[in-house]
Amino acid sequence: MFGYVRPFTPELRVREYERFRACYCGLCRELGRGYGAFSRLILNFDFVFLAMLLWREDEEPKLERKFCGFTCRKRFCCKSNDALNAAAGYSVILAWHKLRDGIRDDGFVKATGARAASLALRGAYKRGAREHPEFDAAVRERLSQLAELEDARSDSLDACADSFARLLEGLAPHDGRERAMGQLLYHVGRWIYIADAADDLKEDCAAGRFNPLATRFGITDGALTREARESVETTLAHSLNLAGSALALLPENAWRGELENIIYLGMSETTRAVLDGRFNSLKRRRQRYPK
Repeated sequence: MFGYVRPFTPELRVREYERFRACYCGLCRELGRGYGAFSRLILNFDFVFLAMLLWREDEEPKLERKFCGFTCRKRFCCKSNDALNAAAGYSVILAWHKLRDGIRDDGFVKATGARAASLALRGAYKRGAREHPEFDAAVRERLSQLAELEDARSDSLDACADSFARLLEGLAPHDGRERAMGQLLYHVGRWIYIADAADDLKEDCAAGRFNPLATRFGITDGALTREARESVETTLAHSLNLAGSALALLPENAWRGELENIIYLGMSETTRAVLDGRFNSLKRRRQRYPK
């Protein structure tokens, strides 16, 4: 899964940093509690961001110390609530569908790992789909539309990104915040899709897989030209600006500082890391648990 929507930790205050780790650990525990131990392996920063975004304005995070099997230490984590429960269910559904999509793209032999993971996650996916049938249906519809564009080798970057962006837009709760939050999630989704395409460009070109940036700019060697890089950097920055504008329209909740750090600083840093070709090394250095 993606993991691009991450904070810029050097600019987080100590309290914000500790609470972010607690939310990360809280989502990990929520995945294990609701969907089984294997589902914890799909945990990523993107859905920690979503959990913080979905948090009610009148609710403060409640922390508790729990033993972590991954670090073999006691860690502070956020207690279970509606936001963490929803983020866990959404992440399981999207992860399963992305695995099935990877099987479709890579063929029988290359997709052995994805097939095994999807089988291991199948029970969790079924529980998630029962809990969130509307999101499951939306993921099916949008990924089907995206598959059609990919099969047609569409050269419209906007059309491809729009299908994924609308998938995330549908996660906005119908509680008076849906317009601003829908716009925020739409532009974050658009940014994720294009950032992921840039990150996978070299690998996709080598494997002969569809990549919207390769088709849009006529790239065959997996490297963005200077003009293509400037265009991608501009469109990613535009999405982040619109996401930031939407965040400013939302009522503040307990995570406002962390959310602003992610959108204004963390995602911009990820943009630079992806376009410079150093995002994978950045992930390896930070490992799975946010240090």
